Amino acid sequence: MKGRVLKSTGSWFLTEDEHGKVISCRIRGQLRLRDIGSTNPIAVGDFVHFELQEDGTGTILEIEDRRNYIIRKSVNLSKQTHIIAANIDMAWLMVTPALPKTSTGFIDRFIAAAESFRIPTGLIFNKSDLFKDDLAHVQDEFIRIYEPLGYPCIKVSTITSEGMEDIRNAFQSKVNLLAGHSGVGKSSLLNILEPTLQLKTGIISKQHLTGKHTTTFAEMHSLGNQTYLIDTPGIREFVNIDFKPSEIGHYFVEFRERMNQCHFNNCLHENEKKCAIKLAVEKGEINPERYYNYLSMVRNEDIFR
Repeated sequence: MKGRVLKSTGSWFLTEDEHGKVISCRIRGQLRLRDIGSTNPIAVGDFVHFELQEDGTGTILEIEDRRNYIIRKSVNLSKQTHIIAANIDMAWLMVTPALPKTSTGFIDRFIAAAESFRIPTGLIFNKSDLFKDDLAHVQDEFIRIYEPLGYPCIKVSTITSEGMEDIRNAFQSKVNLLAGHSGVGKSSLLNILEPTLQLKTGIISKQHLTGKHTTTFAEMHSLGNQTYLIDTPGIREFVNIDFKPSEIGHYFVEFRERMNQCHFNNCLHENEKKCAIKLAVEKGEINPERYYNYLSMVRNEDIFR
């Protein structure tokens, strides 16, 4: 039988078969021992083949090749990766300029990771009802940076329901991944889109102005009409792995269209002469904050929260 993994809780995988029935499955031993280079052999969104057991559970025999996937660094095993989700149509990052704060460095690392696997990306700006004056300006400035680059930006409020119709239209008939810092309101958004889920929501820590984790495992939810949303645990650090410095510029869309104009073929756009990227920054054609975030990635400076 064929199915799609909706949720992983470590040793068990909730799998939806082709008729919409959800079955608890385990991995066959030999499959678990395969050297896959990540901490989790199976991820949410994977298509698998399994066989039913007499007790009604299933045994996963095979994982289909992934069309794409997105990863983060494993917390406990720094040399390994953790696959967050696979077979994604659209990756959305939920952003707030405060309570908790999302930096452009965090945004750019997320976008670069999605770009590296050719996953279209968009930004959702939550808590718009809270931000006035300076914070509203920060939110609008973020949108001015990313929207012209082709990344959809949607303002929403889970309190006033601003932007909810835009979200429903953007999610329609896609497998959507939703990520962001703990406390940005991912679970609250899901509860509005599908009230029957009744997901637990958290509060903001006054001491650190960060959210408390309420989502433990990534999980795919059906919103009806072939629309799915993958809710992910809050990610305090989004660390790209196995990026060579020479690759990173290719994941910045405004760099890609200018890189062939650099004097040196192996230009890293750092200290080289006759660099088209640095010239574009000086002319105001490339946002300087994006450029500085790129340099931090090239130098492997882990400064993004």
